[in-house]
Amino acid sequence: MKYLEAFWLWYKQHYLFALTITTFLFLLQLFHLYWLFTDVVLRKITGQSFFIFPPFWGALSTVLDYTEIPALISTSVIYIHQLRQGTGKKGWLYLFLLNIQWLHLFWITDQVVVERLGAHAYFHWAAIVAWIAILIDYGELPVMYDTARQTAAEWKKYLSQNKNAL
Repeated sequence: MKYLEAFWLWYKQHYLFALTITTFLFLLQLFHLYWLFTDVVLRKITGQSFFIFPPFWGALSTVLDYTEIPALISTSVIYIHQLRQGTGKKGWLYLFLLNIQWLHLFWITDQVVVERLGAHAYFHWAAIVAWIAILIDYGELPVMYDTARQTAAEWKKYLSQNKNAL
């Protein structure tokens, strides 16, 4: 328990840094969600892709998607920290929305989604699972908004407290 308490003390002292890095990592997912919507979802609905970037950027989206792993861990730590402090009103909801992503990452991967939605059936079991994976992926959006909002508020507070030091 001594090490855990030391970690939380260190974390509290470096909270702004951790929050900023976490938000940056997490916001990289926006490009992946854009790709998913414009290249996968809209292709299934309309029959054509609306992804405006060259194919290389679709591959880059896959690479960026792997930044989700450290982002999920560090964002979970943020909400656990807030729950420990008694300040995270929506912490449990956000922890759920975050950590259900592991199901998507390791079971219903983007490759499965693309393959299943590439088939012709809309309501085949595999297609339903693919749509569930997409919904799980977009469950990150409220958490992204919340971490970005928190980051802006913390930086505003930090800058107002340290304006003479700048």
